[in-house]
This record gives sequence, C-alpha cells and structure tokens, in this order.
Amino acid sequence: MNLKGKLEIVCQTDVGQVRDHNEDFISYDEPQGIAVLADGMGGLNAGEVASSMTVHLLMDAFAAYRQGDTDLLENLNEVDAESPECMVLVEKAVSRANDAVFHVSQTQPQCRGMGTTVIAGLFHDNKFVVGHIGDSRVYRFRAGKLEQITKDHSYVQELIDKGLFTPQEARESNQKNVVTRALGIAPKVEVEVHEHKTSVGDIYLMCSDGLTDMVVDADIETTLNELGRNLSEAASHLINVANASGGKDNISVILARVLKPFPAEGGLMERIVNWFE
Repeated sequence: MNLKGKLEIVCQTDVGQVRDHNEDFISYDEPQGIAVLADGMGGLNAGEVASSMTVHLLMDAFAAYRQGDTDLLENLNEVDAESPECMVLVEKAVSRANDAVFHVSQTQPQCRGMGTTVIAGLFHDNKFVVGHIGDSRVYRFRAGKLEQITKDHSYVQELIDKGLFTPQEARESNQKNVVTRALGIAPKVEVEVHEHKTSVGDIYLMCSDGLTDMVVDADIETTLNELGRNLSEAASHLINVANASGGKDNISVILARVLKPFPAEGGLMERIVNWFE
C-alpha cells in the first residue's frame, strides 16, 4: 500500500537541556505510512541500544509487511483471527522486538536492565493503528481540538484511574516518570493496540515524555492551531517550548497529517477516489 501524497509526516528529536546524550530514537516512512518512536532507559548507553534496536526492528517488520511478507501473521489462533490484520501485525512485531531486546539485555552485561517505551503507528485503510508501551503518548488533533488517544502505562496513571490523584497532582508528582510497562525488561510484555478511524485534516502527534512533562496539553493544542499548517515549524516550536520550560529530558516529536483518504488497495472506495483524482 503506497500512501505517497496521502500523508505528511515530520519528526524531530532533541537532547534537551539536562541530559548529555539522547536515548530517544524515532523513524518514519511516509509513503508506507509507518512511524515509530521509542524512549530508552537503562545504565550507561543501554537506553540508546534498546530504543534504537526496537525502532529498527519495527520499521523492518512493517516495511516487510507492506511488501507482502506475512511471516508475522502465520499460525494465528482464533483470538488473533478476530482482530484486524494490522492490529495483529503490530502486536506480533512488538512482541518479537521485546524478545530481541530482552535477549541482548540478558547476554550483554553492559546492557543489563535496559528497556524502552514504544509507540508503533501504522496507517492503513483510512485508519491509524497504534501500539504502545509505557508513557510515550499519541494525540489526535481534529477540528481545532487536541485529544490524547493513548493512556500512559505509569504509576501515577494508575492512581488517577483509582481516583487517588488528579491529573494536575500527577504532573507534579516526583513519581510521574515511573512506568509500569516497558519493552525489553521481561521475557513477555503486553502491548496495548487500538485502531482509530482517520479524517482528512487530522494531525497525529507521537511524542516522548520529554515533551509532555514540560508542555501542557493546552499549549500543544494552541501550537497546532497556530502553526499546524507547517508541521516542521510546529514540531520545532514544541521542542523549543519544552527546552524553554527546562528541557529536563530528551524531547521527540512526530507529527503526521492526513492529506487524502487512503482506502485499502483494490476496494471500491479506492477505485472511486482514484477515479476522481
């Protein structure tokens, strides 16, 4: 499925004002509708290893799928078969990446204990399939309004869910960066996968907590309302605001705009769209 001309994607990352190296890793393929972000953690440079490995493995898996390789979808059980194919693909690809990162963490002493958050995004058939682990986030900006479409896997989010913390108290907590799930730190990990219908004009923001810890949602919404016509400018501004607010962590931003419908190849809707184009 070639989405050239259907999507616009930009990505930027910055070390921030405090850290001496960047443990975030991001990548995207606009024509194939793929975007992946990971925020690594671990001693020495192990966080960089975990995030880089994860992003490369997922990008390769999704690109292979786009080219017709269905290896990850073989031997599906009945539960798998009930889910849309792309959701199963994301789940299987993230699981395989977890296997690889965990293996390295167990066999390479300098990498012991490493792990990473991850956001794996795949645009397909007028939908955005998102798999995530940890506290890196995805937002949807539609009709001037920003909405968070992932829920953090974090200690403070659990307290919010139980009614013990307000969102503001969570932002101010010294435990706000304690994640309850991370890729690569255990033999198995549960990835949360959801499918969202897209509309022309949507902007999807994928970001590490280096942005959301420093910039509140209302300011992100304002930025996209004022600068959203130029995604590169909007991404740069978000990073600049995070740095101006302290830049206490690495900051990574991926912005993806839906330019045109992208129905599945061969379907009636695709033929209609192509005829009008």
